[in-house]
Amino acid sequence: MHRYRFLLSRQWVILTLVAIALIPAMIRLGFWQQHRYEERTARNNLVSGALHAAPVPVERLTSPGHAVSRTERYRTVTATGTFDTSREVVVRRRTSSDGEVGFHVLTPFVLTDKRVLLVNRGWIPANGAQTDFPRIPAPPAGRTTVSGRLMADETTAASGIKNVKGLPDRQIMLINSAEEARRLGAQVLGGYVEQTAPRAKGGSPEQISDPGSEDAPLNYAYMLQWWLFAAAVPVGWWFLVRRELRDREEAAAEREPEEQPAAV
Repeated sequence: MHRYRFLLSRQWVILTLVAIALIPAMIRLGFWQQHRYEERTARNNLVSGALHAAPVPVERLTSPGHAVSRTERYRTVTATGTFDTSREVVVRRRTSSDGEVGFHVLTPFVLTDKRVLLVNRGWIPANGAQTDFPRIPAPPAGRTTVSGRLMADETTAASGIKNVKGLPDRQIMLINSAEEARRLGAQVLGGYVEQTAPRAKGGSPEQISDPGSEDAPLNYAYMLQWWLFAAAVPVGWWFLVRRELRDREEAAAEREPEEQPAAV
């Protein structure tokens, strides 16, 4: 075992300790990526199932004060009523499909029973400074049937968007049915709907695109990558040990002829 005494040197002790520390760290990172993969796969399946489910009347899934659940989110719902443009507001700092910053148009939709559904009609440009109320294309007049994706109330905790106070008139930061119920003085159904029909025509707000799927396979690849790295650490360490041992033995063999006594 004296051949391996070099492992007790300061340099090799540090290298060995680093290798020992890297293995469990990489294994944990692999499990974290596995968790991300399973989480994103479940989310993608949930969204896909909701988007492909048959449309249902909005009253079947939500009511005043209701918190839209994960399984209800993105479900296609229908509603019949009239748009109340006199009390619509715009949601600040929303981006278009091209990344341009503007507004989302949030219009109260009064149902036949006088309750209110919040309808996000889509994106419009700011038309100058966001301190000015933008020009908003009018929705269909009179009794209308709309359909769209049911969404949960927005919160700062979930979105990261701060609910700034003191905004210009008829501008908000977050779409929240409880706050809109207080503003409108009406019974507002929980959550809101991203309108998908009737389809937007020229001059109408830009329709919000379908939610994209998250890249779960990439997390699966990262998971395998970290675990392969963990397996490679001891292999690499042993390779370095063998190379160091070989270099030492070759150096010792080169010194032997010099150390032989000279012939008399």
